[in-house]
Amino acid sequence: MITVGDLTKRFGSKLAVDHLGFEVRPGVVTGFLGPNGSGKSTTMRCMLELDRAESGTTLFDGRRFRDLDQPLHQVGALLDAGYVHPGRSGRNHLRWLAASNGLPRRRVDEVLELVGLTSVAGARVRSYSLGMKQRLGLAGVLLGDPATVILDEPANGLDPEGIRWIRDVLTHLASQGRTVLVSSHQLSEIALMAHDLIVIGQGRLLEQGTVAQFVERHAERWVRVQSPGIVGLQQALEQQGATIEVIDDTTWHVRGCDSRTIGELAAAHSVVLYELSPQTGSLEDAFLQVTAAAQEFRSGNMDGAA
Repeated sequence: MITVGDLTKRFGSKLAVDHLGFEVRPGVVTGFLGPNGSGKSTTMRCMLELDRAESGTTLFDGRRFRDLDQPLHQVGALLDAGYVHPGRSGRNHLRWLAASNGLPRRRVDEVLELVGLTSVAGARVRSYSLGMKQRLGLAGVLLGDPATVILDEPANGLDPEGIRWIRDVLTHLASQGRTVLVSSHQLSEIALMAHDLIVIGQGRLLEQGTVAQFVERHAERWVRVQSPGIVGLQQALEQQGATIEVIDDTTWHVRGCDSRTIGELAAAHSVVLYELSPQTGSLEDAFLQVTAAAQEFRSGNMDGAA
C-alpha cells in the first residue's frame, strides 16, 4: 500500500504539486494519469525523496522511503531509463546494483532472462536502443523482488511486442499481491492493464477510483442503429428528445435515448433493425473531458491548415 498525504512541491513561484493526496492499493495495477506539466513525475520523485517536498508524506506499507531497511527489496522504481552509465555493460550495471544491495549474482542472470536481454547483456549501455534501456531499467526494478513497483512511462520506446510484454509483466506482478503504480500517456494500454486510476491536473487530484467508474462518469454514450428503413424512426426518436448523427444511409448514432426504447420504437413502426448496440467512449475520451481545464498546452484547430 502506498499512502500519499498533503504532498506539496514548488519550483520557485511555480506550484508543481498542490496538497496532493491519494492511495495505491496492492493487488491491482494503478494508472497515474495527467496532462503534460500536471506534476506526475515531480510527485513520483517526491514520493521517493529524490526531490524534497515543502510538506506532506509518502508511506510505503506505513514507512517513509528513507526509513526502509532494504529499499531495493521493498520499493522498485524506474523514473528515467536513460539514467545508466553508458560505458557499463547491462550485466555489470545490474551486478553493481545487486552487490550494493546484498543480492546474489545469480539474480542478475535471472532478471536478464526475464526481460529478454541475455543475448546483449555484455554490450555497453551506450549501444542500447531506448526500448532496450527500458528493459534494463525494469530488470533493475525487479532485481530485489520488491513488494511495490513504481514506473514512469515504462513502455516508452518499446515496439508492439514489448508494449504487450510490459503489460503482461505488470498485471502478473499485481496478481501476486504487489502494489503497482504506472504513469503513462498511452491511455489505450492503461485501459487494458489498469484496474484503478489516479488522475491529476496542475498538481491537484482530479479523480481517484476504478477505470470502469471513471469511464462510466465521464465518457460519452450513444446507440449505434443500423436499418434499411432507418428514416422511418426519425420523427419518433426526435419526439423522445433524441439527437441523431447520420453516419451513412443506413446507420445512425443516436444520443439521448437508450437501446431498449429505440428497439420498442422500431417494433412499433415495423422498422427492421440490422444493428442496435450501445456504445461508450474510451478512457481517452473520458480523460480529455476531465482534464480539459487543466491542460498546460492546447492544440490549435487544424481547419484551414496548410
